[in-house]
Amino acid sequence: MKKIIPLAEAVEKIPDGASLLIGGFMAVGTPDRVIDELIRQGKKDLTVIANDTARPNQGIGKLIVAKRVARVISTHIGLNPETQKQMIEGDIQVELCPQGSLAERIRAAGFGLGGVLTPTGVGTVVEEGKRTVEVDGRTFLLETPVKADFALIKAKQADYYGNLAYALTARNFNPVMAMAAETVIVEADDIVPLGVIPPDAVVTPSVLVDYVVAQEKRNG
Repeated sequence: MKKIIPLAEAVEKIPDGASLLIGGFMAVGTPDRVIDELIRQGKKDLTVIANDTARPNQGIGKLIVAKRVARVISTHIGLNPETQKQMIEGDIQVELCPQGSLAERIRAAGFGLGGVLTPTGVGTVVEEGKRTVEVDGRTFLLETPVKADFALIKAKQADYYGNLAYALTARNFNPVMAMAAETVIVEADDIVPLGVIPPDAVVTPSVLVDYVVAQEKRNG
C-alpha cells in the first residue's frame, strides 16, 4: 500500500536545488497545494520542467514570483511576464523546447530510451548545440531524455494504493512525468478505496507513485 502522508511531510522531502517535473497546462492539472507548500517552506534554487510557467501568481507562476526557481525547461513563457523579466535580468536560466519534443524527451526518460529523433527544430535556433542524424535522406535532431528528482503530479482520483485517474485535459503532462522522476508525489482531488477507480480508468499505476498527499480537513 502506498503511503498517504501530510502535505508538509511530502514537501519536506524536496531539498533546495532539486529538479521538479510539474504537471499542468497553464495551471490546469498543476498541484497547487504542493506549490504553495514549497513556497511556505522556503524551497529555493529549483529547476522546473513543465509545459509553461502559467501566469504570475497562478500555478508555477507562484514559484516564479516568489523567486524560488533557478532554471526552467519549458515550451513557452509568453504568458508570464515575470518569467521573461527574470530571464532578461539573468535571475533565471530558461531553456525553451518545442512542446512535442519536450513531451517525447520526458517519455524517453521514463521508458529508458537514449533519446528521440525529431525533425522539429531542424534549421532553427533549436538545432544549436544538438546532434543531427540522417535517416533515409532526412535530417533529424537527437533530443536527449529529460528526467528529474521529483515529479509533482495532480490527479482527479487516487486510491489508497496510489493508482491514479485524471480529469479531461488535466491529464496533459502528468502521466508521462510520473514515469520520469526518482520520486513521485501526487496531489489528488479525492482519495478513494481500492476498486473505486475502474481498472480501465487507471492511467498511472500505483507502482509509479511514491507518496499521495493527504486531503485537507474540511469544515461543514
